[in-house]
Amino acid sequence: MATTPDNSSSDKGKFARRPRVFSGTQPTGALHLGNYLGALRGYVAMQETHDCVYCVVDLHAVTVRQQRAELRRSTIDVANTFLASGVDPSRSIILVQSHVSQHSELAWILNTVAHMGELRRMTQFKDKTGGGEGESIGVGLFDYPVLMAADILLYRADAVPVGEDQKQHVELTRDLAERFNNAFGKTFVVPEPVIPADAARVMGLDDPTKKMSKSAGSEYNYIALMDPPDVVRRKIKRAVTDSGTEVRPGDDKPALSNLLTIYAALTGEPVEALVDRYAGKGYAAFKVDLAEAVVEALVPFKERMRELEADKTFTLDVLKRGAELAETIAVRTMERVRERMGFVPRPR
Repeated sequence: MATTPDNSSSDKGKFARRPRVFSGTQPTGALHLGNYLGALRGYVAMQETHDCVYCVVDLHAVTVRQQRAELRRSTIDVANTFLASGVDPSRSIILVQSHVSQHSELAWILNTVAHMGELRRMTQFKDKTGGGEGESIGVGLFDYPVLMAADILLYRADAVPVGEDQKQHVELTRDLAERFNNAFGKTFVVPEPVIPADAARVMGLDDPTKKMSKSAGSEYNYIALMDPPDVVRRKIKRAVTDSGTEVRPGDDKPALSNLLTIYAALTGEPVEALVDRYAGKGYAAFKVDLAEAVVEALVPFKERMRELEADKTFTLDVLKRGAELAETIAVRTMERVRERMGFVPRPR
């Protein structure tokens, strides 16, 4: 993907030579194995090819009521998770959304070009509200995709790594960018959604027809990244299986397909090799070995998380520096937006 002229001419220096990627993670609930295999490992890999901006999107989190202390703790936990997964703060920007006020300012401006109809069509809004638009539903929940668009466009991101469930929001972002550019002149980069080919799509341990989710009703749906080994083993042991005893993937075996995907993603072994290894052995032996593979794979992550939790100033310094770097990009973007729209510049 070619670097945009905006990125090469306006942001000279460290973040000027490669295409830029933006991704945000909400500080709500425990991050789990699905997040790690489906997103976090990709964040680390993208540092080799992109200038990366990784954001803890706390403004998105408050579209649902949050407890003050829990929100603060979870925000730091997500930042630590980025770091423990291998995101390098000397190579990537790591920030908290609310630390850069331009996110909110741009969201308001994009609201002036967004249409009610396109927001009503957002699948996630329908899912979260049961398809209703009652008077008790918060405006923030309805307007969530516009803030997400602002997050992306603020940094003139070329690429946005997303799962299939978020692709619709990136399409809206592209529509808003093009609509603004057509109305006011070239301002925003029109980003591309990127669904990494090697990202594992991890489904719930208790329901392999739905994605593993930190908001699931049961703790046996997911493996939290900081789950102790005995909890990991118990959850794998209780994971649903399919009829029969044959360890193989297939449309008729969604549960085994999911467990094999996890095993292969963690160990790097092809699914075909795993099928051969467990031929005739049944589910019990397979689950025991899978549990140990999960436990072993998470050891380095947990050790790094404990180091970060013991040194609270390190993460805060990373977030401070991240906000400063992010703001240098955000300020330039908003200067351009205001000029395009005709706002009077603030006297200096």
